[in-house]
Amino acid sequence: MKTRKPSLPVAATLAALLVPALALAADDARSIFDGTTPKGWQFTNGKPLPEKFIQDGAINPHGTGSYIVVYEEKLGDFVADFDYKLSKKCNSGVFVRVNNLKDPVNSGLEIAIDDTAGHGLHDSGAVYDLVAPKANAQKPAGEWNHMTITAKGPNIKVQINGTEVTTINLDEFNEVGKRADGSSHKFKNVAIGKLDRTGWFGFQDHGQDCWYKNITIKKL
Repeated sequence: MKTRKPSLPVAATLAALLVPALALAADDARSIFDGTTPKGWQFTNGKPLPEKFIQDGAINPHGTGSYIVVYEEKLGDFVADFDYKLSKKCNSGVFVRVNNLKDPVNSGLEIAIDDTAGHGLHDSGAVYDLVAPKANAQKPAGEWNHMTITAKGPNIKVQINGTEVTTINLDEFNEVGKRADGSSHKFKNVAIGKLDRTGWFGFQDHGQDCWYKNITIKKL
């Protein structure tokens, strides 16, 4: 007995029904920067980011006078994807789960971005002064790089140009001023593992030009 194929109208109806279902099951990452306007981005004092800091389709935090430029919505568990380009001798960073915009350094985590070739606690991909990257997978200043930051519960993973460079389990950092191995870090009044796990996401201005574009967030 032969199985009849659905007629074209029936097939089209089935396809129409399947497309939304497939779309819901697919990656729901969304852009949080349109490449042309500063919509959705602000200073730590709540004022909106001026248009002059959108340069060649990218956000450049340098010169804003705000320690970090943040997205307007707090994030908890997420995957952040973006491209970045350093200037020579640049020192910048990506802040995640910042709880207090008046004190980002002690209320959130910084993923270091620096024009360096090493893989220490302050080199690109490090969870700043807490966990060093396993390797330096970054391209030289002036070239575009891609970073992925995955934050889920106590676990944060950093990838640069497709290479996993750093992981941290925040549950292992519950002693004030101490890393998981018992050595001291610079945040003397903070138990890193006890910080809130929801907060602002943003880019640091630390004195040099650094550009960020193609910024997407997928909530987990």
